[in-house]
Amino acid sequence: MSAILPPADQIWWKHPIDKLEFTWIAIALVWSLTMFVMMIWWHMYGNQNLANETYKTTPAAFASKAQAAIDQHTVRTENVSFNGVDEAIPVVAPPAGSDIYLIARLWSWRPIYELEQGKTYKLHLSSMDWMHGFSLQPQNINIQVHPNYEHVVKITPNQTGTYSIVCNEYCGINHHTMTGRIYVK
Repeated sequence: MSAILPPADQIWWKHPIDKLEFTWIAIALVWSLTMFVMMIWWHMYGNQNLANETYKTTPAAFASKAQAAIDQHTVRTENVSFNGVDEAIPVVAPPAGSDIYLIARLWSWRPIYELEQGKTYKLHLSSMDWMHGFSLQPQNINIQVHPNYEHVVKITPNQTGTYSIVCNEYCGINHHTMTGRIYVK
């Protein structure tokens, strides 16, 4: 049989499979089934995925809950420059074990949090406008933040320092400036 000329018999499934070709098909099948089983096992036992909750909400309802928490626990404000304009962002120090609310809005994260090392918090995330990506650096926490949904994640900071929040889901022309911070003391 030639690779240039078409086969005389066009019914390809009636041709016998060569041993080498059958071997590679068997290897591919076994490997794909192994990876499928590993994905399920890793999801259940690998401690890779965040155990989070998601609730339906509205931007107005989430913003009012966030503003109530911000008003109750604000300790100071920090000036952040955005496109040449200084803007005062509240720095919030909530008590350990409390619910903390982080608002994603074109092109900022609000507020800035001061958390205590080793204490657990319930982080509530929602977007006021478009879909954003919450990426906490240098930790490897990545969550897609959708409008009209409240994502709840339990976090326990285990090292002191400044953590950066980056939007990793393209959200418009100033997407590259959408950063925030969490301080851990």
